[in-house]
Amino acid sequence: MRIARYTTGEDPAYGIVQGDPGSEVITPLAGDPLYIGFKPSGDGPVMLEDARLLAPVIPRSKVVAIGKNYADHAKEMGGEAPKEPMMFFKPNTSVVGPFDPVVLPPGSDEISYEGELAVVIKTITKGVKAENAAECIYGYTIANDVTARDWQRSDGQWARAKGFDTSCPLGPWVETELEPSDLSIRTTLDGEVKQNGTTADMIHGIAKIIEYASAAFTLLPGDVILTGTPAGVGLVEAGQQVTVEIEGIGALTNTFVRR
Repeated sequence: MRIARYTTGEDPAYGIVQGDPGSEVITPLAGDPLYIGFKPSGDGPVMLEDARLLAPVIPRSKVVAIGKNYADHAKEMGGEAPKEPMMFFKPNTSVVGPFDPVVLPPGSDEISYEGELAVVIKTITKGVKAENAAECIYGYTIANDVTARDWQRSDGQWARAKGFDTSCPLGPWVETELEPSDLSIRTTLDGEVKQNGTTADMIHGIAKIIEYASAAFTLLPGDVILTGTPAGVGLVEAGQQVTVEIEGIGALTNTFVRR
């Protein structure tokens, strides 16, 4: 089931997206299904083409991201993959939605894309074992872990480089029924393929990541986990467009701008 957050010019709403590509219809829900379940609002259906998709979830507290979770990406970044998941945070103020602009921050000249599978947490999650991790998952969406590489090198930690406003596009919706173990991930820059990988190459799987993260801190409903990026990351300039496609979910497209 595909759950979208959208607007038709009024307050944001939630709905179930159904139908074939090009003729999708949104069935409106009464509210955020994370908190009230999948209750139809009773309003009439909305054609997807008549709605503007928003970030499908605004994390209640945080985005937890995993660094160097693909061996080829760790190698291209000049290092070895860590033995345990390497975690960092992106604030919820970094989140934007499909087709929203990613604003290149003043003072950085090296902005990079990173296409990733994202996991949305369903329940308050603390100290969960890997074998029970699936019970904590609401669904999956697509992320672009936008990174200021020059800040990443100069700062010695990643808060500014990974957490600036608009650095975490999410979308286009949350897919609640998905087997994530072997999904293709493809990132294009102005239509040219830059990343072409599969989630099967993750070093640390989703269940282990949830166990590891929840051992350290409580995950709340709506929190998002970014699971790492395959090899092929590169720089993006103002005016360029990045699309991340993940099998079984769809595509997330954003244009980069400088203001």
